[in-house]
Amino acid sequence: MLVFRPCIDLHEGRVKQIVGGTLTGEAASLRTNFVSDHPSAWYAQLYRRDGLHGGHVIMLGPGNETAAREALAAYPGGLQIGGGIRQDNAAIYLDAGASHVIVTSWVFREGQIDWMRLKQLTASVGKSRLVLDLSCRRRGGKYHVVTDRWQKFTELAISAQSLGDLSVFCAEFLVHAVDVEGLCRGIDSDLVVLLGKESPIPTTYAGGAKSLQDLEDVTRLGLGKIDLTVGSALDIFGGEGLRYEDAVAFNRRQAEQHQE
Repeated sequence: MLVFRPCIDLHEGRVKQIVGGTLTGEAASLRTNFVSDHPSAWYAQLYRRDGLHGGHVIMLGPGNETAAREALAAYPGGLQIGGGIRQDNAAIYLDAGASHVIVTSWVFREGQIDWMRLKQLTASVGKSRLVLDLSCRRRGGKYHVVTDRWQKFTELAISAQSLGDLSVFCAEFLVHAVDVEGLCRGIDSDLVVLLGKESPIPTTYAGGAKSLQDLEDVTRLGLGKIDLTVGSALDIFGGEGLRYEDAVAFNRRQAEQHQE
């Protein structure tokens, strides 16, 4: 039983917290909430100590491979990895200690799912070790998956049909609400409700979480089926809204209740 899942976001080889919608590739537009003095392995060791699994390491652009490998080595089998994952490098990261690889942009071409690529990737790494990142932004009343550092809209909208079709090929979904990512102004409740209602497989939501209340809200709105990643609001990332120790304690309470 999970609810809170940890993260290690890497940018230029450092652990950072970035406002998701500003990842345009232009340095002038990038908004950074936090740059850590600790290496990636420090966070991985912390999560390992506290028995947190299923967290994700995300490589935001080039120059993060070494830091990513150091995190995976510090917590073998405990972390997922995403960011630039393709069929030709997925196995490398699994061999380096990742529990799952997280893929987005590589399985999209010209705004559409490339079903052949997706089938090949699933055959290569195995459904049980593949996570599809369906991070999205709202457009025209629907949530559309965005690729290429969350800047390009695809034609794929989050729905019961699309989630059902894609669930055949992967073990989990990871969904960032890009428009609120890194802002610490609260979760996108509508998206959490949609995912809780329609996703047939384990799903982690990320974006906007600011307090312990958000953990409780995601548990309720997601019908107990959606996990939550908290980044910028956590004190270990310079935040003031949520203590890491309280998030860990929340998980433990959930696990105890689940066992009763």
